[in-house]
Amino acid sequence: MSRHMNERTTVRLPPSLLSQAKRKAAAEGRTLTGLIEQGLRLVLAQSAKPKKKPVLPRISKAKGGPMPGIDFTSFSALEELDDLEYVERMKHLK
Repeated sequence: MSRHMNERTTVRLPPSLLSQAKRKAAAEGRTLTGLIEQGLRLVLAQSAKPKKKPVLPRISKAKGGPMPGIDFTSFSALEELDDLEYVERMKHLK
């Protein structure tokens, strides 16, 4: 007969985080262990998902370099460009 036993371990947490977690668990009528287990499962499930492809700048076919107006020093500008391209792709799917 195969039985799965939970293991005991010691986890060190900042006192304020532990206090918040205990209050949340109590408010939801569950154990701190159950709350921590759910949190770990969520984090592990997220890391198993494929990561979003990196934002690549558009390339000028005429010159072979980046399109004019792309600011490589601003990450938010590159994200905005990626968002705009996504919206355009979604328009074409309809």
